[in-house]
Amino acid sequence: MSYRLKSDDFNLSSLFIPIPVKSNPDDINVGAELTGDLKKTDLIRILNKFYQTPEVKMVLQENGLDNYLQQQVYVEFRKFCSEVKNLPVDLHITISDILQGAGNVTDMLPFFLRHARQMFPHLECMDDLKKISDLRNPAIWYPEARKRKRKIIFHAGPTNSGKTYQALQRFLNSKSGIYCGPLKLLAAEVFKKANEHGTPCDLVTGEERKYAINADNPASHVSCTVEMSSVMHEYEVAVIDEIQLLRDPMRGWAWTRALLGIVADEVHVCGEEGAVDLVRSIMSTTDENVEVFKYNRLTDLHVENHAVRNLDNIQDGDCIVCFSKNDVYSVSTGIESRGKEVSVIYGALPPGTKLAQAQKFNDPTSSCKVLVATDAIGMGLNLSIRRVIFYSLVKPTTNEKGEKSMDFISVSQAKQIAGRAGRYGTQYETGYVTTFRPDDLPKLKELVSQTPEPIDKAGIHPTAEQIELYSYHLQQSSLSNLIDIFIYLSTVDDSLYFLCAIEDFKFLANMIQHIPLNLRARYMFCCAPINRRMPFVCSMFRKYAIQYSKNEPITFEWICRQIGWPLTLPKNILALVHLEMVFDVLDLYLWFSYRFPDIFVEPEPVRHIQAQLDSLIQQGVVQITRLLKNSDRSNAIHIEDDVDEPVDTKEVAHGKGNLTKRLLREGLLTPEILEQLQKEWINENRDIKVKTVKTSSSPSTHSTPPPRTVKPRKKR
Repeated sequence: MSYRLKSDDFNLSSLFIPIPVKSNPDDINVGAELTGDLKKTDLIRILNKFYQTPEVKMVLQENGLDNYLQQQVYVEFRKFCSEVKNLPVDLHITISDILQGAGNVTDMLPFFLRHARQMFPHLECMDDLKKISDLRNPAIWYPEARKRKRKIIFHAGPTNSGKTYQALQRFLNSKSGIYCGPLKLLAAEVFKKANEHGTPCDLVTGEERKYAINADNPASHVSCTVEMSSVMHEYEVAVIDEIQLLRDPMRGWAWTRALLGIVADEVHVCGEEGAVDLVRSIMSTTDENVEVFKYNRLTDLHVENHAVRNLDNIQDGDCIVCFSKNDVYSVSTGIESRGKEVSVIYGALPPGTKLAQAQKFNDPTSSCKVLVATDAIGMGLNLSIRRVIFYSLVKPTTNEKGEKSMDFISVSQAKQIAGRAGRYGTQYETGYVTTFRPDDLPKLKELVSQTPEPIDKAGIHPTAEQIELYSYHLQQSSLSNLIDIFIYLSTVDDSLYFLCAIEDFKFLANMIQHIPLNLRARYMFCCAPINRRMPFVCSMFRKYAIQYSKNEPITFEWICRQIGWPLTLPKNILALVHLEMVFDVLDLYLWFSYRFPDIFVEPEPVRHIQAQLDSLIQQGVVQITRLLKNSDRSNAIHIEDDVDEPVDTKEVAHGKGNLTKRLLREGLLTPEILEQLQKEWINENRDIKVKTVKTSSSPSTHSTPPPRTVKPRKKR
């Protein structure tokens, strides 16, 4: 079964950009010499009669012009005929014959259609466009893989079951191999283990290359992030980790590409059992069999019968999992106010900082015994956790159409995160899991008792080659416009695949639309891994594109000027967030340096200061509670440094200032933590007259919360 991605209330024709039709006037108006001049009023009258003729509209429909295009072409055709100095001879004579009664208005159809095809070139190549965007059989995109009969081995099991370990043993003992992981941290871990094992292995991520020998002598093994996997090199063994992520609405295409395209004698895929049937179905399209090995969890995992209820009940070895950064801030502040040291891990932190925080928590001799984290701990970090505590069971999600919603976490997510407790080989070989709020506990028990939901579709994505072919036919269209048309015309086998969301791609395409770049470079820029919610990163992305368009090398000195290097330790939470964004800007430079080395010419000094920046961020995270306290205090003292608009300092003191509003709006501060900070501020600064206000009727996170019912609701 197949389908076209279209909306009932959307008109495809509105996506096509009209091309102005210019006349080629001759020195002599031959048409006028042969038949005489045409009066403008007579010309308009004939054109109106032509357009109102039912037979004309029927023929136009048959030639691909719907009502929208007919109106667009008619307006321009009438303007062309009435304003051009010399009409084409054949058109001039035809109109003259009609005026003299020697012809019919329908005689103008060939000229109208000619004008329409000049305005809208797609009318002559629609079949070609549909053929290019036929995505029903992505297996044929990888001819090298189709030349051999690959052996597919599926290692299926939950977290902490040893499934990936078994696949990696085959990888390490093979003549050549590739490991494809979901995260830089995992790729780096396999790279390290392979070389320690005595198997020379290179590391390839979007931003980094490391070689067991050197760049001129690549090793026979490579560990990479899944997006960087090669579909051209030949290997004896390939390992694709976390295969269930082929359902991911943003990145799923990378797993599908690896599964279908990697050229290897053996392809070992590791992941949830819920992906087995889908992988079998996909492999049936390539006539390849799937051998399945099932694994059980190596340690016990128990769901406790009581919720934590209060931060006073946090114990050594606990990991509190939050689904927003502001909850991480709130919970970590509350725990540290009780005298416990906390490690903090969330997605925006650099890999080095995440590792440092994980090592501090894992170290038995460390005074830090509690971890507060987002679901970033679900994979990629080895953690010695005794008990996982879900602070909430609701998180923002994005579906395959790119739509945002708030909903309960899935069975797969619940089991993945809960399974981090009681890791085999650590001091806690029995794991426990519970919730913070009592009313969430029954839902958690329901989630972890179920089998992960079957995965029914894998993500795919238009390739650069397909978009280039579109551009050949639609040369006046922007990249964003080409993507829209491609998506609308795409035909997908909806029994196996879905098109991954392309909102981020289009966002970047629109950002650099007016910067002169060739299509291949523009496409590559729009594939850059960027968090579009970070304004500074987006601004630097655009500056990179401008420099590239000018063919001006982006030097280390240029980068230092742009980011204000050297930077200092953060004094408040906004400064920490800014350092995280600068880290991403440097990451982006390194990513581009492997794609445009002639422009991004100094990656090594950039990598050097990025390591220094990572150290600054690590020190900032260690002092995160102090940074949070300083945020509102420094706001009251140094208002002009933090905001662009005039600020009422009285509002700031009451927790209503522009910076406070901005923190709340951007999710960097919660009403609960604001209330706690205000209380601490009063205690520490009794000489400052501050009237605290209650910013929320909800209780502080540091007291026992009342029962509540979470109802998922969509946010458009």
